[in-house]
Amino acid sequence: MRHDTPRSTAVGPSGLTSPSLRRPPIARTLLDKVWEAHTVRTLPSGQTQLLIGLHLIHEVTTPQAFQMLKELKLKVRMPERTFGTLDHIIPTTDQTRPYADPMAEDMAAHMYRNMKEFGVPLFDMSTGKQGIVHVIGPELGLSQPGMTIACGDSHTSTHGAVGAIAFGIGTTQVRDVLATQCLSMAKPKLRQVRVEGALAKGVYAKDVILAIIGTLGVKGGVGYAYEYAGDTIERMTMEERLTVCNMSIEGGARFGYVNPDAKTVEYLRGRPYAPAGAAFERAATWWKSVATEPGDPYGAGDIQREHVTQG
Repeated sequence: MRHDTPRSTAVGPSGLTSPSLRRPPIARTLLDKVWEAHTVRTLPSGQTQLLIGLHLIHEVTTPQAFQMLKELKLKVRMPERTFGTLDHIIPTTDQTRPYADPMAEDMAAHMYRNMKEFGVPLFDMSTGKQGIVHVIGPELGLSQPGMTIACGDSHTSTHGAVGAIAFGIGTTQVRDVLATQCLSMAKPKLRQVRVEGALAKGVYAKDVILAIIGTLGVKGGVGYAYEYAGDTIERMTMEERLTVCNMSIEGGARFGYVNPDAKTVEYLRGRPYAPAGAAFERAATWWKSVATEPGDPYGAGDIQREHVTQG
C-alpha cells in the first residue's frame, strides 16, 4: 500500500486545482517558543494561563498585594522564583533608617516585614545587591533568555535584552503572581523592528529607541511585542540593548526583546544566579535555541516587519 506525501493545491482561473510545491513551515519566533513553553492552559476567555518564571518585586507596588494575600490567607506560591529589592524610595543623600520621608519609610517598613513573613529574599542595602530592579535582574544573572519575567513596573521590558519576555504588571496582578505564579494574558502580535547601519558619532542606544518611537509613533506598538533586530542591534553591547528594550513601553508595545546570541551568553557567564560549569554550557545551548529561527516568519498575519535606518 503506497502512501503519497500530501501536496498543497492551488486553484487556477478555471476553477481546477493543480499541485504546487508545499510551502516551507513558517519559522517560529522567540515569542512563539517562550509563550508555548510557559503556557499552562488556554482559558475559556481565550487568554493564556501563563507561568511566570521570575517575579521581581519592589516596595511601591507590593504592600497592597501582600495585604490581599493576608486577607485571603494565602502564601507566596513560589518564593524561590520571587526576589525583592528596595529601589524607588531609597534617598540619594542620607540612607539611614528611618528615612526622612515618612511615606518612603512606611513603604520600606512594609517591604521588610512582608519579605520576612512570606519567606521571600530581599536585596537591601546591607546585601550589596540592592539596586534598580531592572538593573540588578540582569547584573545578578536572575534574568535569563527564554524566561517570562513580571514586575510591578512598566519598564520591566528592559529584561527583554537578554532574550526574555518581560512585562510590567499592576498591583492586582502582582497579587495574582504571588499567589499562583501565573497570569491570565492574551498573546500579543509581533512586530519585528530592524535597525540597520552604523551609528554616527554622538548617536547612542537611547537615540536609536527614540528614532524607532519617532518613526512608528507612541501608539505604534499597541497590541504588539517588538522584536529588535538588524546589524545595529547585533553590534550593541548588552547595556545598549537594555536601553533599547527599556523604552518599548514608550512606543506602546507590551514588551520588547532581542534574540539571545553569543554576546548574551558571555554577559551572563559568571553571574551570581546564572548556572555554573557544565550546567552553564547546557543552559547556553538552550538559550540560543529559543531565538527566532532562520527563515521568514513574517508571512504570518499577526507579524509585521518595520525598518529603521541609522546613519
